[in-house]
Amino acid sequence: MSKIALARKGSRASCKGFIVVAALWLLAALAALAAVASVYVSQSAGALAALDSRTETEMLASAGIELAGYQLSLPATVRRPTHGGFSFNLAKSTVTVEYMSEAARINLNMASRTMIAGLFAALGAQPEAAPQFADRVIGWRSTPRRGEQDEEVALYRAAGLNSLPRRAPFNSVDELWLVAGLPAALIERAMPFVTVYSGIAEVNVLDAAPEVIAALPGMTPLKLGAFLNARQSLLPDNPEFVLSALGEGQAGVTVLGSNAYRIRMHITLPDGRQSRPEGVLLILGAGETQAYRVLAWRDEIDPGAGGPQNPAQKR
Repeated sequence: MSKIALARKGSRASCKGFIVVAALWLLAALAALAAVASVYVSQSAGALAALDSRTETEMLASAGIELAGYQLSLPATVRRPTHGGFSFNLAKSTVTVEYMSEAARINLNMASRTMIAGLFAALGAQPEAAPQFADRVIGWRSTPRRGEQDEEVALYRAAGLNSLPRRAPFNSVDELWLVAGLPAALIERAMPFVTVYSGIAEVNVLDAAPEVIAALPGMTPLKLGAFLNARQSLLPDNPEFVLSALGEGQAGVTVLGSNAYRIRMHITLPDGRQSRPEGVLLILGAGETQAYRVLAWRDEIDPGAGGPQNPAQKR
């Protein structure tokens, strides 16, 4: 065989080898693309499932709000309950709803300095520090006197803080995180016991938590224990007598509720996923076009997977 023929034969073999290698690379690329596509489809399916669950949860929460608003929108001649609850099943899901008047909490915008300091002390603040913390809360919500130097603003600036006091009522209890000098742990503990929605300076002692009762002016451990025992044994038959257990002239107390209610729900979807949304409803009076208004709402999906975090304290 001539050299030319051998050269042609070797060239054809090289071409075949190149084609085989190119084909293998193409197959590998297609396999990688298929893997990427599979992951994308899987993630998209998971995202759609989560979206469907969130949509379903929002619909169930809306149903719970409507039913709670209906139960609390009673005629003026009927005394509205200060707390209660109910459950219902819808779309193979279970919803449990609890409601409590915001009067069971301490109003950051209306409560006295003594009561706010009492709450901080009841939650573990040192006796000498609790009034100072209360002063910062009062300073945040109060309008400065005209013509005088704003010492509260000067305090924030001297501390090098990024935020300044509102010098107006709290819009939300979350603003406590911006108040100068309040320890983060104390704010965390105070959150379940404070509000800006009750519309009254007093607290409903028939519903309030022991920590709130302990914050009342002049409260002692002995007096607190006696009242809690009376409340447990005498309610709901004689609420006025329970109130008398605090002593005549006790400041900061009432047995009345508020038009604002905190709504808590526990929603369980058919696939086992759970949600615990929470919000505040304002029950409107006669002459209004709506029965209620949602003042605040927080949706929480799968709290066991982390839940909402407290806002970072901005300093």
